[in-house]
Amino acid sequence: MKCLVVDDESLARQRLTRLLEDMGEWKVCGEAANGEQALQQVQQLRPDLVLMDIRMPGMDGLEAARHIVQLKNPPALVFATAYGDHALEAFETQAVDYLLKPIHPQRLKQALDKARRLSGVELEKLQKSQAGSRRTHLCARKLGNLELVPIDEVVYLQADNKYVTVCSATQQILIEESLKSLEQEFAGYLIRIHRNALVAVRAIRGLEKNAEGHRCVLLEGVNERLEVSRRLLPDVRKRIKTGVI
Repeated sequence: MKCLVVDDESLARQRLTRLLEDMGEWKVCGEAANGEQALQQVQQLRPDLVLMDIRMPGMDGLEAARHIVQLKNPPALVFATAYGDHALEAFETQAVDYLLKPIHPQRLKQALDKARRLSGVELEKLQKSQAGSRRTHLCARKLGNLELVPIDEVVYLQADNKYVTVCSATQQILIEESLKSLEQEFAGYLIRIHRNALVAVRAIRGLEKNAEGHRCVLLEGVNERLEVSRRLLPDVRKRIKTGVI
């Protein structure tokens, strides 16, 4: 059975690797120091299990897990954490197994024996229950692999039926999420300009009229001009006039 060990501290990865190897049932197929590396390694190595720290710089363990479960055959997941007892209540509610640091060999064996695949819904609820639940990346499954767009690079999101196009200056991906939930998650970073579109506040450069006389936003990094609805135009104008963009 192949296991991927994910922790931002090299000493912690070394200790977990030794513990796993001592059990004899698991082979450590790779290591990662953050969530993004974990996603790359999962796709390349196809482990049976990911043993992952939660608090890591950049993309944390919970967000990485939310992306991993979108794969066609995702691995089982067990989290390692240094959280206090109060924060662990959320894990127990979601029936997610976790290891409290420092990790003891017997407890590790118990966790591995009951490791299971988790659903995206379980992980989304778990992430929202923790502080700082906003994701750092949006993710789509493309030809069996995962494609990421950092939130800081998103210029706009546009809905079309059940899909949302995520557009940056360099790429576009399609995700199956509701525009409403994305608006709530990234409030303050994204602003709604139309019933079918959100734009990054930092990307707004002004307004102009199109050939039909409708107001459209000028966005940094893309050539598209997205129409602003009459109802939402005053808010967009206010942000531009006050410099809150």
